[in-house]
Amino acid sequence: MEGQSRADIHPGLEVGIVLKKDQRSGIITEGIVKDLLTKSSYHPHGIKVRLEDGQVGRVKEIYD
Repeated sequence: MEGQSRADIHPGLEVGIVLKKDQRSGIITEGIVKDLLTKSSYHPHGIKVRLEDGQVGRVKEIYD
């Protein structure tokens, strides 16, 4: 599942994000969503979130 729709993402969800520093390499960082930072309902590069450990990035994968 991709992370472009805000409706698919909520706090407590396990996701894979790409951090700003990893955008060129595409390295995925896994974690649990704490806050949703993107206000719009859709973003083509992924919804921006803050993980529970404080890291911020755009959601690329949603895990069940």
